[in-house]
Formats: sequence, structure tokens, C-alpha cells
Amino acid sequence: MTNTDHVALTLSSTSVTGLSGGAAGDETFIFTALLFLPGDQLINIKDVRLKPGAAPFHIRRENTLQNPHHHPNVEKGNELPGDISAAVASPMTDENRLIKAKPAEEKMDDSKFAENVDKLPETVLVGNENGIIDIVNNVDQPIEEPLDNNINDHSNLRAEVEEAIRNPFKVSHVSIESHLQSMSAQLAKPQHFHGATNERQSAVVAAFKHSWAGYKTYAWGHDNLKPVSQTSHEWFGLGLSIVDSLDTMYIMGLEDEFNEARDWVKDSLHFHTNRDVNLFEVTIRVLGGLLSAYHLSGDRMFLVKATELGNRLLPSFLSPSGIPYSDVNLGERSAHSPKWSPDSSTSEVTTIQLEFRDLSRSTNVSIYERVVNVVNEKVHALDKSHGLVPIFINANTGTFRNYATISLGARGDSYYEYLLKQWLQTGRKDNDNLILDYMQAIDGVFTQLMRRTPREHWVYIGELINGHDFKPKMDHLTCYLPGTLLLGHQNGMPESHLLLAKDLLDTCYQTYVRQPTQLAAEISYFALTDKEENDIYVKSNDAHNLLRPEFIESLYYFYALTGNRTYQDMGWVIFQAFEKHSKVAAGYTSLGNVKNTLNTRMRDLMESFWLSETLKYFYLLFSDNCKEIDLDKWVFNSEGHPLPVYQN
Repeated sequence: MTNTDHVALTLSSTSVTGLSGGAAGDETFIFTALLFLPGDQLINIKDVRLKPGAAPFHIRRENTLQNPHHHPNVEKGNELPGDISAAVASPMTDENRLIKAKPAEEKMDDSKFAENVDKLPETVLVGNENGIIDIVNNVDQPIEEPLDNNINDHSNLRAEVEEAIRNPFKVSHVSIESHLQSMSAQLAKPQHFHGATNERQSAVVAAFKHSWAGYKTYAWGHDNLKPVSQTSHEWFGLGLSIVDSLDTMYIMGLEDEFNEARDWVKDSLHFHTNRDVNLFEVTIRVLGGLLSAYHLSGDRMFLVKATELGNRLLPSFLSPSGIPYSDVNLGERSAHSPKWSPDSSTSEVTTIQLEFRDLSRSTNVSIYERVVNVVNEKVHALDKSHGLVPIFINANTGTFRNYATISLGARGDSYYEYLLKQWLQTGRKDNDNLILDYMQAIDGVFTQLMRRTPREHWVYIGELINGHDFKPKMDHLTCYLPGTLLLGHQNGMPESHLLLAKDLLDTCYQTYVRQPTQLAAEISYFALTDKEENDIYVKSNDAHNLLRPEFIESLYYFYALTGNRTYQDMGWVIFQAFEKHSKVAAGYTSLGNVKNTLNTRMRDLMESFWLSETLKYFYLLFSDNCKEIDLDKWVFNSEGHPLPVYQN
């Protein structure tokens, strides 16, 4: 990292804290960030300093955040020790715990669409990823291509959005296929992978093939498999398990399975069904899956499908505020707020940007990036609580719901993830507001949400109910955060982010190995006082396990960025637990109770993220080459789909 001169921007903020169990009072923090200069140097970012007198549970930046159980034992100069030491309550022995790191176009009836457009308000959208030798690193230069319009020019955006919606098979007034043919020299080239190279990777491939065989036999073409009853489960009618697992099969070297899935996408994946789908879920799973398959395989068909889908998702952005509606009908090309609420989830409207930006960069059509830039700008301008956001936002008013919960778990999580990842996606040279918002948000995590348990001192991230009442509850979803924090630290974020990442990784591991099944529950609770029986506990209603990937994702980042094989051993413990308790004759099932090995209560559902994320991250975690996917050149979306980093 090259030192460079910089310009400092200091933001001061004064607010009143009212945390349960902590002293209320005025608290002032100084947030210092460095503006970016031309060139490829990454500026240093000064730490946030809290004035003395913060609430007693607050951990000050000048204090060591590292868990007392986490004892790194590594020579000076190594980037990040992986010693879990006494923190790891696993079957691993002391001898093997500390393993040293090794170096045809459809005819559509537009009458319904036209009717919907006529009803739209006029004040819309105005103002603004070798294997062993050469894997995936043959993106020789950062991708830098001009777009058709200035991505920050939103003056004609509404009209362009309406035109794209009206003609979903076209871009720039020509067919998608013709447009892409005209820019064939700029299209993606195939990446190359070597397949499994060791027993652990082979075991993961076997798990994927077992899952795929069950899905193919009992649920082919449907969204998900119900592996216990050996039937299908439909959600959006888009073959989610097929599209979501395309890049996993490609990375694993499963050529036959990939080609079979590719043929289904080409011949059977259609988007004209009159059915509401969720903008966020379809974006991260289907749009992200298609784009990633395109970038890895170089097959233009995937990009054609992705572009049509992108056009059909655009109605979500025709809201009065520019904040997208959560639900969109791909056939009618209309959108609305969820039926159960006037509000959208904050994480959902802020976790579509990687995919829409990549679609613009891949097609050289700016409209997709511009609509999500509007969302970025709108959310950036809203008042936040110590950089933290409520989990609901209204698409009509463009404002957060008053007194909504603040959480890094469900409905809030990936807002913070995508602040960092968008900045990385654009080569760390654009979207300064994103990285400033990210830094301020993590500062808010330190001062408002982070706590330690009273006896064993496990670090966890709680929630603020009604925006201010602290609750010692942490969703498994929050276990994405250690990996995100480490990724940020590798790209210039403060040392305190690294320390929190390591501490939180330890805690997330405990949520697994403390259960009899060695599988984590969906939600864990933490003691606030030493009068409570256990520092970490699970309530019966929250004891289910959905085959989620977040902790395995974080383990992957720790291995990929440090090369330390300790994290592989931690992951192997969990993989074996899935094999023991979740594997059934037709696949792998979610469980209802991780607290009882004799009564796990199979829930009979294998969601597509088991294929797209959990098994993919296991596979990459167990690779002999920690850089099988170069994280300087690729960024994973929230569904585990690698997309290229662009040089903006």
C-alpha cells in the first residue's frame, strides 16, 4: 500500500444516546475520512475517537477489542493470525488446532403495462471473482468501458425506464441479442477451474451432487426441493435452484451438470408469468446468478436473459420517491409495496446495486446503474442514528419508518455489506459517500450495538428495538459481518474493524459448537448480567437451522485473506455436522431443533442458497489455494455470486 498525500474531511456529530443498561447523555464523536485522489493509491482512514464518558458497555477504540479467548501466536509481519485457541470449543485437538498457514422474442400484450404507466405520478426519479495455477486471474486488466450515458445524469431517467419496461427484449431500440453482438469484443471471456484437489473439497462436491440429484429427480424446474417428502416447493416459478447454482457448478468443474442447467435456462426460463416476485430476492438470486454465470463461462446467452430480466424489474423504481417498491410483476411489468405493509425492507432496496451496476457495465447501457444510484443518493441523504438505519423504508415517501428496529440481522444486514462492496466493485475510486456511510455505520455498531457477555466475554451485535431499546439478540444472518469487516480491513479500514471481526467470528463459531448437533440456531441470545445461567442461549422457537451460509462465508474470507488453515478446520467441523444431521435420501434438509440430536425435527426444505452459497463457500474454504477466486478482482453478491471488480 503506497503512502500518498491526502485531504482530510472531518465530520462531527452530536446526539443523545438512550441505551438500555447504559447511561444516557450527550455523546460527540469525530468522524475523520480521507478524500480520494486520482491514481490507484488507497488512502489511510483515521480512526474514530470517542470522548470519555461513553456508556459503560461501550468499547472504546483505544482499548483492545480482541476476545480474551482469542490468543494469536504468530510472528510479527503476518497479516492476521488465525489462532482460535481456547475460544474453539470443538473436537479438534490442541495439536491440530493451530495449523500454520501455507504459503426468440415473445409477443407481449402491452395494454396492461400502458395502463399502469398512465397512473404513475410525474415526480419520479428526478435529481439523481488459479484454482491451483491460473484460476480466474486472467482478467488481465481492470475492466474499463464507457457507458452510453453519464451514470450521474438522471434528467431523462423516467422516460428511459418507461421505454425499457415497454420493450423488455430491447436495449437502445434494438434487440438485446443484436446489441450484444455489436459489442462482442468487449464481452466476458471464460474463466478456468481445475475442480476438487483434496478430500474435503471432494466431499463438498459429493454433497452438491447428492443435492442436485434429489432436486433433478423430484423438483426439476421448480424453485426448491422438499427432500424429505421428495416433492417440489414453488416460490416465484423461476427455477431458483437451477439459476442460483450455475456458478457453483462451474467453479466445481461439474461440466455435465452445468451444461444441463444451461440448456434449461436457455429453453425454459421465462419471465412473462403474471406473478408477483420480490425485487431483492430475484435480483440477488436470478439476476446475480445469470450475471455470474455469464462472467465465469463467457456464454452470452446468460447476459441476454439477465438483460431482459433487468428490464422487467425496472417498474419497481417508478415510485414517487425513487426508493423501489419491493414487489414486481414480471409479466404485467408493474410494481407495488408489499401487501402486508406500506414499507419495504431497508436491506432489500439497498442490496440490488451490485447486480444492476454490473448489468450496466456488462451491456454498456447505463440505465440500470443510474436507477440504483438514485437509491444510493436518497438513502445517503436520510438522517441516521449513529450511521445505523431502521429496517423499514417507505417507497412512496422515501423515508425510514419511525421507531423501527435497528439490526444487522434480518431486513438490515446487507445494507451495510453493500456499502463496502459497491465501493470495492467500482475499484475504490468512486462512490465516496458509500465508504463514508460504511465507516460511520461500523462506528455506530461499536457504540450502539456491540456488547460483551458478563462471564466469558463473548462479543456480539445486538439490536435496538424501536430504534433505542437494546435487545441482546443476534440473528445467524449477522455472522456475515466478520467476513465483511475483514474484507474492509484488507482495503484500508481501521485496525479496530479487524479486531471486531476476529472476536465476532469466535462468537459465531460458539453458536455452532455449543449446540449438541454442532449446528447454529437461527437466533441466539446473550446474557446481560452474570445472574443469567448461560452467556449464550437459544430459545425453543428460534432453534431451527435453515442451512444458512453466513458463518461459512466469513470463514471463507478469513481463509482467503490470510491463508491460515485453522479456519478450514473450523468449517470442517460444521460440514460434518450438516452431513450427520441434515443429509437425507434426496438431499439436505433444514432442521427445526438444533438443541436435540435425537429430535431435530426435519423441516423438509432445501433452499437454493444451500447450493449457491453454503456449498460454494465450503468448497472455496477447503481449497488448497486460498486465492482460488481473487478478491482483488471479484466481489461476491449477497447470494454468493462472484461479479467482477471494475476500474471506474
